[in-house]
Amino acid sequence: MVRDELFITVPSLFRCPISLDVMKSPVSLSTGVTYDRSSIQRWLDNGNNTCPATMQVLHSKEFVPNHTLQRLIQIWSNSVRHRSDSPVQLVPPLSPDQARDLIKEIETKPEDCLECMSKIVGFARESEENRKFLARIDGFVLLLVDFLGSSNANFLALEQVVRVLDLIMSEYEDRKQLVNSMLKSDRDCFSSILLVLQRGSTESRIGSARVLESIAIDAESKLLIAEKDGLLSELIRTLSSETDPVMMESTLSCLIAISAPRRIRPKIVRLGIVKQLTKLLSDPNSSVSVTEKALKLLEMASSCKEGKSEICEDSDCVSAIVQKMLKVSSTATEHAVTILWSVCYFSRDDRAQVTVTKNNGLTKILVVMQSNCSPAVRQLAGDLLKIFRVSSKSCLSSYDTKTTHIMPF
Repeated sequence: MVRDELFITVPSLFRCPISLDVMKSPVSLSTGVTYDRSSIQRWLDNGNNTCPATMQVLHSKEFVPNHTLQRLIQIWSNSVRHRSDSPVQLVPPLSPDQARDLIKEIETKPEDCLECMSKIVGFARESEENRKFLARIDGFVLLLVDFLGSSNANFLALEQVVRVLDLIMSEYEDRKQLVNSMLKSDRDCFSSILLVLQRGSTESRIGSARVLESIAIDAESKLLIAEKDGLLSELIRTLSSETDPVMMESTLSCLIAISAPRRIRPKIVRLGIVKQLTKLLSDPNSSVSVTEKALKLLEMASSCKEGKSEICEDSDCVSAIVQKMLKVSSTATEHAVTILWSVCYFSRDDRAQVTVTKNNGLTKILVVMQSNCSPAVRQLAGDLLKIFRVSSKSCLSSYDTKTTHIMPF
């Protein structure tokens, strides 16, 4: 069999505008646009009240089965099965020349680029070589930025643009030029990214968080991101509502990057970051990476007075930090000890000290002192011991940091 015969061209009308897969149960909204039932139901269940393709407000969220289209899809599917007993690959791999042609088509018809953009996403996913090829095409990345900054862009196409940017930004050589283009006042790229964060699929929301992290390369870009209304609050809200581990890690990494300037940290505290991080640390199913990033972000929050106050007032937060001080990773230990040093030693907060003591924190600090930790962590742990020595003289009066015994948990 000739190689091209293995590939079947799927009529665009048979694809769901949301998933881009062949529809199994096509249904039509009041706007006349047809979607796969599971995809549009998920969109509506997420609280959206617009048509994803047209962004028209829906006066009714009811949809009706498109039996005619379903019959056509069934006829087409039967013909495909009869053509070959071999597995059918519905989307053939693109060649670089085909990818370049698609980009030219996007340039000439940006208002009708959804299918072209989805094919570009598939091309970029295939290999690092393809991603480098796309990143080096003159003007392509800036074309994506223009689309992202457009005020009337199709939402589904926006999702694809974010996915492409996520895949190729690390390969783009002039990152500073890209960031400057996205930060231009005549473009509203952040509004588009926020929209995808709020309404997009999990994959495109992950891409949005990663793109934001890639943009946050200096103090100016971090501050501009933080000042965008609703962006930080949406990222923090994601921590409370998301269960996908990749989404969680991407969101935490993004928040860590954005919160590097100290003036941003009081803002994330006011938006409730301490409460959300406490929930993550208290979750026994949180991965090592999520725990490390949550502690890192909590450490950043503890560097401002608002963050210290929130942590000290929340005994559950302090308890969770103590519990994660050991048996996670050396990175987690370092972040946990630093936070406790900030609230117990630097701020001398009695509430935090009491909570640490109640949670067997003193014993764990002793174990950290005798572990293979860094000199900086050992110094912080030593400072903490000085604080607790006042209330535990009988326990610590003869303690020598050069001893090698290990106290049990």
